[in-house]
Amino acid sequence: MAQQKQTNYFDPKNNPFLDPKNNPFLDPQKNPFLSADVSKMFGGYSTPELQDLMDSQRKNFEALAAANKTAVEGFQAVFTRQGEILKQIMDEANATLQSVQAGEKPEAAAGQNIDQVKDALEQAVSNMRELSEMVSKSQQEAFDILNKRVGEQLDEIKKTVDGANGTGGAAKK
Repeated sequence: MAQQKQTNYFDPKNNPFLDPKNNPFLDPQKNPFLSADVSKMFGGYSTPELQDLMDSQRKNFEALAAANKTAVEGFQAVFTRQGEILKQIMDEANATLQSVQAGEKPEAAAGQNIDQVKDALEQAVSNMRELSEMVSKSQQEAFDILNKRVGEQLDEIKKTVDGANGTGGAAKK
């Protein structure tokens, strides 16, 4: 079999759209972007230094790690407190069972049992409130760490932009 010659469509001889005579976008006389000096177009802008970018990202990761550590420590504290609450409930339940097994008449202990149920409900609500406040505090601390870093990063960006515009700050070129 004879091998066919492939046509190179990127060659102006084979593609009339790549010939500046047929395509005004490729004619430097008609398209000002082809004759423009790109270095002059972007010469007024400064670019951030690589070290500055790396430092900024390092600070981002440090803030994220600190926020995660705070959140984990908060949840560990919540789980520890839940364990303490469970132990307290079990101790109280054991004491109640022992008093029932001691032979007290149920009719005589009815008022006392109602008071114990009331106290148990109040304690349960108090415990739930305490755990909820612990979780909320932990989340707020983690959020504050991230919020502080976002503010710092916006200040860094503003300083870079101000320096590039010549309105203040020290930008590096």
